[in-house]
Amino acid sequence: MGLQRDLGVALQLMLPHQFLSRIVYYLMRWTWGPWKRLLIKSLSRAYKIDLSDALEPDPEAYASFNDFFTRALRPEARPIASDGGALVSPSDGRISQIGRIRDGRIVQAKGMDYTVSELLGGREDEAARFEGGGFATIYLSPRDYHRVHVPYGGRLRRSIHVPGRLFSVAPWTTESIPRLFARNERLALLLDTDQGPLAVILVGAIFVSSIETTFDGEVTPPYADQVRVQDYPEDQAPEFAVGAEIGRFNMGSTVIVLSAAALPDWDKAWAADMPVQMGQRLSTAAVTQADGP
Repeated sequence: MGLQRDLGVALQLMLPHQFLSRIVYYLMRWTWGPWKRLLIKSLSRAYKIDLSDALEPDPEAYASFNDFFTRALRPEARPIASDGGALVSPSDGRISQIGRIRDGRIVQAKGMDYTVSELLGGREDEAARFEGGGFATIYLSPRDYHRVHVPYGGRLRRSIHVPGRLFSVAPWTTESIPRLFARNERLALLLDTDQGPLAVILVGAIFVSSIETTFDGEVTPPYADQVRVQDYPEDQAPEFAVGAEIGRFNMGSTVIVLSAAALPDWDKAWAADMPVQMGQRLSTAAVTQADGP
């Protein structure tokens, strides 16, 4: 297994990530019936995809494989457990790591970490806002629902698009490639809430042919060569209730949530490698003015 992993990592380092992902971008949107059916049936069989929660349960109704992959769910399929002002999971998937931000660093895997600053494109000022707060990293496999939702209600203040590589984000690569999430292309969405700042970071990966948001549409491709920062004036900034959709992956990847120290702490029942669904409660209740210090 060690040799296989080493060879896999070496291959990851050599692959032309963006070129391959661009090919996948067009293949996933090809509407030719036989091609679309082949991909949908193959993926459904390989990953035992359950369409009972889908808003459209008929595979034939999707115009392309990408439409199927980013399918909407019935509203009642993912209840939002935000009672008490808790943070909820932004997506379906499996928790890769969850914990506290200490000395500006986030745990990636055992013995490996990276800084909040590099995750946010080198913005030290933004990173400082999350010191002492929490982080939760959620891996989305091909079987999962691929829309991303807001874990706590707030107003979008800034987005930071950071170019980079497109390594796989499967568990074996996150355990093998140092600083992977700070090296892959990513989109950080920074929100202001009544309990302080909150960040939802959509991390790209190989064959993730694009990331898009509900307010600005498709962000990638084209692939950028420098960090792009977009500020949203208060009178024009999109506002999101807890559980509202904010973006999606057109193929699978990873979502990272950063919470300020004032936001509720993670519920201790959650740990690495646990499955989670969008809308499930991740944290304790929020502190209100009536609760006092």
